[in-house]
Amino acid sequence: MGRATKQNNHSTVSDWVNRDPKTWNAFQRLHNSVFSPNRAPGLPVPQKMPVISMLSQHMFIISFIMVPLSLHQTYVFMTGHSLAKLPTFLLYTSGYILSTIQLARVLGHLAHRVGYLDNNVARDGLANTAAGKLISELAMTTGFRLAMAVILAYNVDSSPWEALGGFQACISLLVKLSLYGPVLDLFFYIYHRACHEIPALWMYHRTHHLNKHPTTVHAAFADEEQEMIEMVLVPALTYTTFWFAGYPLGFYEWWVCLQYITYPELVGHSGLRVYATPPTPTSWFFQLLGVELVLEDHDLHHRKGWKKAVNYGKQTRIWDRLFGTCGERIETVQGNVDLENKIYLPIFVQNTE
Repeated sequence: MGRATKQNNHSTVSDWVNRDPKTWNAFQRLHNSVFSPNRAPGLPVPQKMPVISMLSQHMFIISFIMVPLSLHQTYVFMTGHSLAKLPTFLLYTSGYILSTIQLARVLGHLAHRVGYLDNNVARDGLANTAAGKLISELAMTTGFRLAMAVILAYNVDSSPWEALGGFQACISLLVKLSLYGPVLDLFFYIYHRACHEIPALWMYHRTHHLNKHPTTVHAAFADEEQEMIEMVLVPALTYTTFWFAGYPLGFYEWWVCLQYITYPELVGHSGLRVYATPPTPTSWFFQLLGVELVLEDHDLHHRKGWKKAVNYGKQTRIWDRLFGTCGERIETVQGNVDLENKIYLPIFVQNTE
């Protein structure tokens, strides 16, 4: 959204979707055609909250993980040559953008089925001036993350099958995937809480909090400093931690981890009135310990605002539980979740318009 300033200079006025489409700019047209902007469905809120199937969440993520991996391996098999760094960057960045856009579309589609949390208040729309900036933020976010992964971890001489094939490689991947979220979330927690509790740092996070009832597209509504910290510094520190621990991430392992941590980043901003917890190999264990993150947690973080904020984690509740910053849930509570009413996350949807 630009560079952070001491005074807020961002408008959150969002009435462009109600205007004549002929008045929309090119970015607004693109945003409308791709995402079909979320509108309050006006559905009656069911007595109990449905559950998004854990299996369907895994299937969604794995489906998009496999697209560039399969294309990459096919190229190696058909040509007998490895893929250079630049085409690797372009291939996996394209796959990352595809999965991000499709997840946003799917979540917008589900909103018309399940409604939103805090249903008495309308969800924030995309600001009139934000469409172009959000599209550029999407490209920057995916580009920086994949560029860093290619530069630091890509081995030109190793194909996806050589790196991930075999029992030992699969076990190693599962262990690293289980650890990646909590390690990354520790660095995120420290930075995130600091922005809320150290007044001089709030200016770098304030823009993201202009939306009290966000939707998926607001996940990237932030100033450049915040984006660089979250998209480059925090993942780089996580990668470095694995390296110093003697358990370095290979490029393909990092690709899998990136897809799995991006999922809760987007879902946590969706505001959907469902029970959903980030799908990982250790989700069951986190639930057993009571440190699982649910969709409502980050939604409440946005509603609380600056100095009253809680729920600083975005992958788990481990660090919030450990440091006493867990917020009390309102709708995702025992007796208000229908465990028998499972919703399956689709991979493809049509526009809801």
